[in-house]
Amino acid sequence: MNYPFWDVPLIGSGWVIGTIAIFHVVISHFAIGGGFYLPIAERKALAEGRADWMEILRNHSRFFLILTGVFGAVSGVGIWFSIGLAHPEATSTLIHNFVFAWAIEWVFFVVELTAAAVYYYTWGKLDSRTHLKVGWVYALSSWMSLVIINGILTFMLTPGERWLSVAGSGNEASAFWSAFFNPTYWPSLFLRTLVMISLAGIFALFTAAAIDGYERPQLKTEIVRWSSRWLVPSFVLMPFFFAWYLFSVPESQRQLLQLGISTIGQGTFTQVTRAALVSVMTSATIVAIVYFVAYKQARSFSRGWAWTILLLAVAATAATEQAREMLRKPYVIGNHMYSNGIRTSEVASFNEAGYLTNSIWLREDERRSLQDGGSRLAAGELIFRGQCASCHTRDGYRSMRRLLQGRNRQAIENLLGVLHRSEANSTYRFMPPLVGSKQEIEALADYLENMVTEPVRTAGL
Repeated sequence: MNYPFWDVPLIGSGWVIGTIAIFHVVISHFAIGGGFYLPIAERKALAEGRADWMEILRNHSRFFLILTGVFGAVSGVGIWFSIGLAHPEATSTLIHNFVFAWAIEWVFFVVELTAAAVYYYTWGKLDSRTHLKVGWVYALSSWMSLVIINGILTFMLTPGERWLSVAGSGNEASAFWSAFFNPTYWPSLFLRTLVMISLAGIFALFTAAAIDGYERPQLKTEIVRWSSRWLVPSFVLMPFFFAWYLFSVPESQRQLLQLGISTIGQGTFTQVTRAALVSVMTSATIVAIVYFVAYKQARSFSRGWAWTILLLAVAATAATEQAREMLRKPYVIGNHMYSNGIRTSEVASFNEAGYLTNSIWLREDERRSLQDGGSRLAAGELIFRGQCASCHTRDGYRSMRRLLQGRNRQAIENLLGVLHRSEANSTYRFMPPLVGSKQEIEALADYLENMVTEPVRTAGL
C-alpha cells in the first residue's frame, strides 16, 4: 500500500512539508514586503534626487527578482506536491471548497511575476513615473495573493460554524464567504502583513551590508538606518494583533498553549509552547541586533551580521509556523478532519463497521486478504499507515519504537484503548481518536508490539 500513505523514513511526511513551507513562507513574505519596499524607496529617491539610492535599489531589485521569482515559485510548487501526497483528503477539501479563490490567486500570481520582471528590466528605459507605477502594480497584486491565501490557511484552523454546519452535505459553496472570512482571518492578515514588512527591511539590510562603508559612509548609513525602521511596526503592533489572534482561536486549541505556559516552572512544555517561546525570543533578539548593531553602527554593518539577522528571521518564521500548525491539532481542518485524514463524521461508522473494510484506499488484493482472514500483522500495518504514519515514523521523528519502548503487549493495548475511547483527547490532546473495530485495534497492537521487539533495521546493512 503506497498512496495515500506516503512513507518518508526518519523525518516523516510532515517535516518534508514543513521544511519546504518554512523556506517558502520566508521568501513569499519577502516577495510581498519587498514589493512595497522597492517603490516606496524609489519614490523617496526620486523626490530627493538621489541617483546613488537608485543604483542600490536597482541591484536590490535584481536580487529580489531572482529570489522571489525563481526560488519562491519553485518552493510553492513543492508545497503543492508534498501536501497532495501527505494529506490528499485535506488537499481535496481545500481545492473543492476554494477552487475559484485559487484561480483568482493564480491570476494575481501571474500579474506579480510579470510586473516583477518588467520592473527590473525597465530600469532606465521607462520614465520614472511609469516605472514607479509598475512597482506599485507588483506590490498590490502580491499583497492580494496574501489576502486570498490567508483566507484558505486560516480556514484550516477555524472553518467557522456556518461552514461546519453544511460540511459533507454538498452545499459547502453556500458557506464560501463565511469559511473564507473565518474567525482568525483578519488578525492573521494583519500579523502576516507585519511580518512581511519586517522581512522587507531584513533583506534590504542584507543588500545594504554590501555597500562599502569607507568609500560611501553617508549612503550606507542612510540606507541601513532607513531599512532598520521597517522593523518598527512589528515591534510596536505585533503584541496587540497576536493577542487578537489568540482570542479568535477556539478555547479548546488555546488550551494547548496555556497548558505549556502553566507548567513552565516544572520544565514541562507543550510543543506549541516551545515553538511560541522560540518565536518570541528570536524576534526579540532580531530587534536588539538591528538596533544596537545595524542602526547604531550603520557604517560598519557587515554581511556577517546581515546573515545572523536573516537566519534568526528564518528561525522565528519556522517557530511561528510550527506553533500555528500545532494549534490545529488534532485536526488538519478544525473540527472537521483529523490530522490523519479521517473526518469527524466518519468516526462512529468506522468504529461500528471497521476502519479497513470502509477505507477507499485499499487495493483489491489487500481487501481480499483481509476478507479471507489474512495476517493480523499486515492488517495492523495498514492501520498504522492510515492512522498513525501522518505524524509518527517507525525509527525517526516521533518514533513509535522509541515512544513504546519498554511497554509489553498489554500496556500497548491499554494505550490504544485510551486513544479509542471518546475521552482520549483530554489525555492526548494533540492526537486524533483511534478508530476501528475491536479486532482491528488488536491487530494494531500486534503490529506495534512486533515493531518494538524486532531488531532495528539499519539502511544498507
